[in-house]
Amino acid sequence: MSKNVLITGGTGLLGSHLTTLLLQKGYQVSYLSRNIEPIPHIKTYQWNVEEGTIDTKAIEQTDYIIHLAGAGVADKRWTKSRKQEIMESRTNSAALLFNALKTTKHQVKSVISASAIGYYGFDTGSQWVDENTQPGDDFLAEVVQAWESSVQQIASLGIRVVNLRIGIVLSEKGGALAKITQTIKVGAGAPLGTGKQYFSWIHIDDICRIFIHALENGQMQGIYNAVAPQPVTNEELTHQIAEVLDKPLVLPHVPAFALKLALGEMASAVLGGNKVANQKLLTTGYRFEFPELRPALEDLLKE
Repeated sequence: MSKNVLITGGTGLLGSHLTTLLLQKGYQVSYLSRNIEPIPHIKTYQWNVEEGTIDTKAIEQTDYIIHLAGAGVADKRWTKSRKQEIMESRTNSAALLFNALKTTKHQVKSVISASAIGYYGFDTGSQWVDENTQPGDDFLAEVVQAWESSVQQIASLGIRVVNLRIGIVLSEKGGALAKITQTIKVGAGAPLGTGKQYFSWIHIDDICRIFIHALENGQMQGIYNAVAPQPVTNEELTHQIAEVLDKPLVLPHVPAFALKLALGEMASAVLGGNKVANQKLLTTGYRFEFPELRPALEDLLKE
């Protein structure tokens, strides 16, 4: 069985961890990237999403595509131009893949794409949401809807497509956990806003293993929530991290207005939350390595 996997956005937090796991499992991994700097064991092909160019040899040589490319949502303030970049980096990259697959002779069996629980809107309170829940009407919900439908076009070419709505990925190397850990270590950690907002998290090992599960399980297609089974509140998360680090939490909650001043519109994403169900994923036979928060934090944060 041929086992060539092409990854877009392969050098990011998720992509690099996923690459390690794929190589361990005997897959050949190549990247589609704007920069073709040499990376050990990885063949890199060039594409430029803004200019709409792609080296179609990447498509000819692969069996599976894992699509992770997209500008980081929490990296910069959401100015008008940044919002456009967040949207277009996702929709235009999917459109570029679609056109390349449509016009190039290839043997691609499936495309597994990142998506996000931002689909449900900034704040759905303490109600469980699942894949059948209606989308939200804020900026991130709009981005995810456009992103998913641009990836979904690929299914019209007879290729199996899976969209994984990813929760908040916990990794010691970056993202939300690294930021919260940093503030707690310097004595400035505190729950955000009311602290009651739900945080649907997933350990980086599990999300990478879910991508491989989706790639190997030919029955999977369409949308799946990729979150751990037990969401927690922001307050609970902050307390558990402090306990695992053995650090006190001395500050009161960070008030909403302070976050709005610091983050602008992006504060809504932090002050709200979603309690996301993963039943559909569990029915595919996926078994979590870290279904509960405490062992996940201990795995990531223990020196």
